[in-house]
Amino acid sequence: MVHKLAGALALGAALMLSTSAMAQDKRVVKYNADYDPIPLAGMEALIADFEAANPDIDIQLNNFDHEGYKTAIRNFLTTDPPDLANWYAGNRMAPFVSAGLFMDVSDVWADNGLDEALSSAAASMTQDGKKWGVPYTYYQWGIYYNRDAYKAAGVELPGEAGVTWDQFVANCEKFKAAGIDCITTGSKALWPVAGIFDYLSLRTNGYEWHMDLTAGKVAWTDDKTKAVFAEFAKIQPYVTANHAAIDWQDAAALLVQGKAAHYVMGNFAVGNFKEGGMTDENLGFMIFPEITPGLPRAEEAPTDTIHVTAGAKNPDDAKKFLAFVASADAQTKYNAAVNQLPTNKNSTVGEDPFLKAGFASLSNAYALAQFFDRDAPAEMAKAGMEGFQQFLVQPDQLDAILERLDQVRGQVYK
Repeated sequence: MVHKLAGALALGAALMLSTSAMAQDKRVVKYNADYDPIPLAGMEALIADFEAANPDIDIQLNNFDHEGYKTAIRNFLTTDPPDLANWYAGNRMAPFVSAGLFMDVSDVWADNGLDEALSSAAASMTQDGKKWGVPYTYYQWGIYYNRDAYKAAGVELPGEAGVTWDQFVANCEKFKAAGIDCITTGSKALWPVAGIFDYLSLRTNGYEWHMDLTAGKVAWTDDKTKAVFAEFAKIQPYVTANHAAIDWQDAAALLVQGKAAHYVMGNFAVGNFKEGGMTDENLGFMIFPEITPGLPRAEEAPTDTIHVTAGAKNPDDAKKFLAFVASADAQTKYNAAVNQLPTNKNSTVGEDPFLKAGFASLSNAYALAQFFDRDAPAEMAKAGMEGFQQFLVQPDQLDAILERLDQVRGQVYK
């Protein structure tokens, strides 16, 4: 049975629900989450399937609004922990692990073959050599491109493997000559430009270095950081000039209109592209090109996760549900409902070409970054994204930007 609760009433009401369920001789698993309506319906369907197969277990889903949940989780994990809680992978997970608030679920991974099935997400769920939750959905980032813009500029279309970095940069000059922005973005809200930076960082120095940077372990003035910006400088002249004044949807319109050739963006934007008139015929997708030869390919894939809390009263059944959610069939069903991607490589996706391309990209990735504003603390993320935006406008100010970011690093990571 699913119990949908919201706001401040959720925790108190959950106690009464727990008493009611126990009276029915069912073992209760309390699950706190923050689903929007469509994902909520998808999870309700999974819970119904699980309870049908396990009639002696009652999953009590207590659903919060997103913003309320960000505050609530910090309170309920210490004062009244449920058995399960939604959160995120990578560095967003790390503080709760370090504080002893999430339970080690390495046994769930080992007993269900998840190190193989969820291999691309394994690194982002690992801390101190242990697994601390299960990922159940994500979506890809990458480069979306307008085939008509390629034709208009007389540039050869990318092949199945995309293009090399040198080719990509060289093509930018051809697009410029044709009056087409090689890359568009809308950095008014800051976050879109972080996707470009993340990929340049991952492709220049690799996943581990990038995660160390976002964790404050690497100086922004480090030579390797400067190497990332050296690559950034190669494409800076070809980015939409007024990016700082427009939102991401405005930049999407430029791609749709053929005024821009490429957009580094998440798959959620495909709906906007198609609403604007693009089709599978003229909208393309490719993986961000390799920069440093031989680096394992990491991808940008914000990942939603479920965790057993350290204070769980019924950890055994909570782990049983965790294993169910991690299964290929459950992830196929849930992600079909929410139009995202299953993290289990043995799941299936529909015929949508962008979901298929994303599933292939992420299932075979070495590791997954979560996005700069998830991987870095809020204050560092804001300062970093302001720095990326400024660099695109004032590349000659790089040294000052990096010095400022390193000062913020010293304040944030104490």
